Parts: sequence; structure tokens; C-alpha cells
Amino acid sequence: MPEEDFSTGLPSGPPPALLSRVDRAAVFLMLLGDEEATGLLSRLSPAELEKLGAAMMALGEIEQPHMAEALADFAGEAAREMLPMRGRGDRVRTLLDKALGPARADSMMQRIEPDAAPRSLELAKWLAPGVLVRLILDEHPQVIAALLLLIEPEPAAEVLAMLPLELQTLVVERVAKSGAISATAISTIDTLLTQRISATYGTAALMLGGPRDAANLINLAAGELRNTVLPAIAERDAPLAERIEEELFTFEMLFALDPMSMGRLLRDVDNEKLVDALKGLKEPDRAPFFAAMSSRAADGVRDEIELRGRLAKSEVAAAQKAIVEIARGLADAGEIVIGSGNGEFV
Repeated sequence: MPEEDFSTGLPSGPPPALLSRVDRAAVFLMLLGDEEATGLLSRLSPAELEKLGAAMMALGEIEQPHMAEALADFAGEAAREMLPMRGRGDRVRTLLDKALGPARADSMMQRIEPDAAPRSLELAKWLAPGVLVRLILDEHPQVIAALLLLIEPEPAAEVLAMLPLELQTLVVERVAKSGAISATAISTIDTLLTQRISATYGTAALMLGGPRDAANLINLAAGELRNTVLPAIAERDAPLAERIEEELFTFEMLFALDPMSMGRLLRDVDNEKLVDALKGLKEPDRAPFFAAMSSRAADGVRDEIELRGRLAKSEVAAAQKAIVEIARGLADAGEIVIGSGNGEFV
């Protein structure tokens, strides 16, 4: 049992070990409010975020001396007589976005920072290698080689390893022969990525993060990521894994079911749940459900929807979620197919 320091009333055992620099940064972030912490995190690179996030997850109980150590480290940094240049462009971009809006901010950044990396190339750094491969797989080897030289070495190596063998050879050969990449080539690659990302993720592609984006990556990546990644996430953060799981199967995906699959689904759906779920839809979105019913049954459901009183959004969402759960079970059993049938959900 540690001796007691009677001047303070606290144990006088050995002081806790000093934290690493990354650990001190992790503690400091956890002392901030959510808004301030997220503001700082948004300015980090993917590699920095991964390292800092791992440190935050690994820290156990944080004692008062460690909190003081983290704050002292921050105060020491703040006492410097200069602000580092690194990340300045991102900071200016954020301020201009808020002041001018995205379109005018883009134009202004091109004038004041002509050598800045295009936005889609920056976004490519955040895409999983498997997703990036799908975006560029049918491009010329020279284009792929140039892209690999423009992103970080580790994800570039992962992308290379996922390419077909014959394409790997052609890409490596062109990487070895490459010199300086012209501004025209960079612009061409950026345009290509913009088109591919927009086609895959829609115009909201630059709105990064969240369970839906994580679900999109799992949907697009090869292999059974749902059966490997989600259980691993659930061990650390069960609510987060559940939110990602919910996004993997959305109610809107059911609109694309063929009449036979929809009919199979509706056989297992309670009529009350169906009415509640369809109550929250516009008439065109109800059409796939009615198409799988007889005319008499469809008219009966329409009448019930009209007679049903006002429902809270939460009641509609709960009914839709219940139907999605039934659809998920039928899809897992192979009785219906949601999506293209090749493991990618659409």
C-alpha cells in the first residue's frame, strides 16, 4: 500500500510515467469540448488522424498529472514565436468557405494558391484502396501510375497490389520511367476522379464521414467486409457498428426489388407495419410495393393509409426499419437479392 503524503493527503508513490507526444495530444483533445475538438481533428491528415485516434482509444484512466502534462505541452507550443506553415492552405480554405461559399472560395484559392492539389485528389487520399481501385481500374496504366505517385506511398502500394498482375507490371514500369508530372496531367486526373467519385457517391461526395460513408465503403469493397469488419468494430463500439449496419440496408434499397422478390418480402410483413412504413412515402415510391400485390390488396392498403391518422416520423422510421430487418434476413437466406447480385449493394 503506498505511503501517504500528509501535506496533501494523497499517496506519495512514484509519479506516473510521462506520456508520449501523441498521447499528450490525445489527452488535450479529450479535455476540449466536442466543437473545439472536431475543429482541430478536421485539420489533420488521414495518417495523423489514425495515429491520434489509436492513442485516444488506447489510453486508460487519465490521471490528473497527465492532464496537467498535456496542458503544459500545449502552453509550451503556444509560447512559440511563430505559427507553422504546414496546413495553412487548409485553414485558409476553411475560412474562405465560410466567408464566400464553396464556389467563390474555389475560385479564390486557385488565384492565391495556384499550386494547390485539386480537391478530388485530396479526396482520393481518404478513399479506401479497394474503392480507389474500382474508380481507376479501366484507366490507362500511365494515368494509374501518375495517380499512385500523387497519393501517399502506403495506400498507393495497396492499390497496386489489388490490380491485375498484367496491369501491375505496366503500372510499375511507367512509375519507374516517370519524371515530373505536368499540371495538365494533374488536372486531367482530377477531372477523372471528380467524374468517377460523383458517379459513385453523388454530388455530396465532399461531405466526408459518418456511418453512411462507412457503409458505402463496405458495399463497394471486395470480399465479405460486413462479416469481418463490423464484428471487429462492434467489440470496440457496438452502437457505431449498429449504425453502420443500418446503413448497409436502407429502406430505399427495397424500391429496386423486382415484383417477385417484393412479393416474397411482403408475405412476411405485418400489414400494420406496411401501412405505417408507406405512410411516410410519396405515391411514386409506394409503386414498387403495390406492383407486387393484387389490385384488390393494393386498393385496401391505399385505403388504410388514407384512414391512418398522423404518424410521428419516429413511428414511420421504426416501421421501415422493421421491414428492412425482414429483408436483411431474406437476403442472407438467399430468398431475395438486394442490389446487383454480385455482392455490391446499389
